[in-house]
Amino acid sequence: MESVQSIKQRFELIGNDVKLNRAIEKAIQVAPTDISVLVTGESGVGKESIPKIIHSLSHRKHAKYIAVNCGAIPEGTIDSELFGHEKGAFTGATQTRSGYFEVADGGTIFLDEVGELPLTTQVRLLRVLENGEFLKVGSSQVQKTDVRIVAATNINMFEAIKKEKFREDLYYRLSTVEIHLPPLRDRREDIHLLFRKFASDFGQKYKMPTIRLEDDAVNLLLKYRWPGNIRQLRNIAEQVSVLEEERIISASTLNSYLPNSTGSNLPAVVAQAKKEGDFSNEREILYKVLFDMKGDLNDLKKLTLELLKDNDSNKVQRENEGLIRKIYGNEKNEEEIAHEETPSELLHLPEPVLEPSAPAASHQPPEDRYHFAEEIEEEETLSLQEKEIELIKKSLERNKGKRKAAAAELGISERTLYRKIKQYDL
Repeated sequence: MESVQSIKQRFELIGNDVKLNRAIEKAIQVAPTDISVLVTGESGVGKESIPKIIHSLSHRKHAKYIAVNCGAIPEGTIDSELFGHEKGAFTGATQTRSGYFEVADGGTIFLDEVGELPLTTQVRLLRVLENGEFLKVGSSQVQKTDVRIVAATNINMFEAIKKEKFREDLYYRLSTVEIHLPPLRDRREDIHLLFRKFASDFGQKYKMPTIRLEDDAVNLLLKYRWPGNIRQLRNIAEQVSVLEEERIISASTLNSYLPNSTGSNLPAVVAQAKKEGDFSNEREILYKVLFDMKGDLNDLKKLTLELLKDNDSNKVQRENEGLIRKIYGNEKNEEEIAHEETPSELLHLPEPVLEPSAPAASHQPPEDRYHFAEEIEEEETLSLQEKEIELIKKSLERNKGKRKAAAAELGISERTLYRKIKQYDL
């Protein structure tokens, strides 16, 4: 069995990271078997190296090795590419064609981006893994194949299974052994080493002196997050080698080639899933406030009509205590009550003026003079944010600055109102 160091030299793998070494060790151990292997890791970490190692160390090394990028093949033709098709199977099938599984019989197939496979193709692949059988497109004859499958993906397979985009049974057949390659940001000691290797290669390729990094540039290189991993590092090294006349690169020069480098390796803010009832969206806040205000206006209309009919504020207050509390709030302490108008004071409206000719015994409800209260005109000149500010200001004025009462009137929590006041500097 070859050593990890010899494999690194043979396949030009750079780095001394413990996780990288462990991934190579697992590849060496499973290579002599026919176990299916799933290589995981972010895009650009070099997952294509692992299946090459496995194939070269297996008993299939003299047979074919075919790498297939599943994400690059259109969904309508991927079955034909993998399993072949018969003449006339579909429009354009002018002759019989052998698929990759037929051509690679006795060898190894590397399925890159296997998570992008359509569900129908996943069913066909599962049959190949279980008993080595497949059907060409348009054929009813079962064919046998003897291939070693090594797959790779950069997506979270459990999330894909949860969303029913990938079959769970296929995942467990592919991942008999799972080999994970770490992202470049977790291999800090290897970053500068890789950059120097790439810089040397490009210096020889373009016949120019190799670039060198100053100490501050090396620190910047190590602090950067490298979302594109090794592929991005290689591209940066090539750009700097070709475009810069100076062969000694400073941090300011290197910084101009790093997108969003100010973020460095700091943690990023991740958007949380929106909780039900969370009115963080401005439009939803405005709609809720408007609907709640409409309800309050209807309640006030009802209360006013009761006063006009009975002309007895005390009686109305007793019979509509729950409604009054709903409109004016029900959580007031003694100090607030002493300085605020009580609901009974607010209910002392002027006595209605009755027409002399109106019969005294008539109790017909008066004409609804407040029908306009349900009509809310749309103010097209104001933005949603300006409308919200205006509603909050008016509510605070009506409630004499009492935030608890204002929040109840607007139909939001006191904490949300306080956050809005701070946000809009009210």
